Amino acid sequence: MIELDRAIDEYLTYLDVERGLSPATVRAYRADLTDFAASRGAAGGWASSPDAAIGYLAARTRRGRPRDPGLAPSSLRRRAAALKGFYRFAYGEGLITGDVAAHLDLPRPSRLLPETLTVAETERLLEAAGDETSAQPRGLRDRALLELLYAAGLRVSEAIGLDADDLSTDGAFVRVIGKGDKERLVPVGDVALDWLARWMGGPRATLLGIGHVAPIRGGPLFVGDRGGRLARQQAWASVKRAAIGAGLADRVSPHTLRHSFATHLLEGGADLRVVQELLGHASISTTQLYTHLTGERIRDVYSRAHPRA
Repeated sequence: MIELDRAIDEYLTYLDVERGLSPATVRAYRADLTDFAASRGAAGGWASSPDAAIGYLAARTRRGRPRDPGLAPSSLRRRAAALKGFYRFAYGEGLITGDVAAHLDLPRPSRLLPETLTVAETERLLEAAGDETSAQPRGLRDRALLELLYAAGLRVSEAIGLDADDLSTDGAFVRVIGKGDKERLVPVGDVALDWLARWMGGPRATLLGIGHVAPIRGGPLFVGDRGGRLARQQAWASVKRAAIGAGLADRVSPHTLRHSFATHLLEGGADLRVVQELLGHASISTTQLYTHLTGERIRDVYSRAHPRA
């Protein structure tokens, strides 16, 4: 029987040479499989039955013990995937006689509920972003950016990728290219349109001139301090500044306004399918995650709508 260390080396060579995986990915697989090889009973029993692999994964789920905190669910899933791939290779190459991989189940990925803000907290965040009296153009830009993120439920990457021609002030909508290059039209409320008009009719033109940006499709909707398209890091910094100003620094991430947008729509009685379309989710199951956050609204609708509630 081939030794475990040698079998792992052959598998890593296969991943590198035949699969063409990146060096970083191969290193991650090596670390995972080396940890398995060092576990109790792996060297002697890895090829004869799935017990060594199953026992190893079970041991790695034991969290909270002194000196043995276990693995987070995402790390455990990656470790299980590495083992499953290794055993599938070993069986296919004839290094072992039994299909151990068939006995290894990947842990289901956990679905964490997104952090959301109340309507009042959202208003505090938006007001902290800036106003028309801000001394720096950045204040007006940040307010317009955050207002649009909340009004349309956009991802930050979608917002900074917009050009001026993507925004229709007359039609009150924005044309968004989301994941998978899928296009969607999302309504934009009057408040956000007002702030966008102030930004576009004010410092944006000056900043575009500084950067000598070609006005293709009207130029980027959101512009950085040097006149180029606003970068992702700059957009995140805008959100972070507003969060600190609103006293919500530990509650806000780049996706918080998008999550709050979806939650507030559902709490207001919006149809789940409509919210799915607005968010650009390919699957309704992704949007359904937000229904866990609206239990009070569901109970309220039930009590009013059911004849025997």
